[in-house]
Amino acid sequence: MNEPRYHINLFWSDEDDCWIADVPDLKYCSAHGDTPSEAIVSIQDAMEGWLETAAELNMPIPEPHYRPAIYAAG
Repeated sequence: MNEPRYHINLFWSDEDDCWIADVPDLKYCSAHGDTPSEAIVSIQDAMEGWLETAAELNMPIPEPHYRPAIYAAG
């Protein structure tokens, strides 16, 4: 069985002085890092924890549906 593929937003935050990664389909699932690569590794861990916790609590697991606006233009 294939695991769902969720979109990850990755951006620099001047306010936090670090890279932020978040998963719009997984409410409150975000992570940070000093480099883009660190933020991606951290968000992958956060996503795994989010999904495991949701399964343990019998919470619904959302299907991936978020797509950035850039994909709609075309």
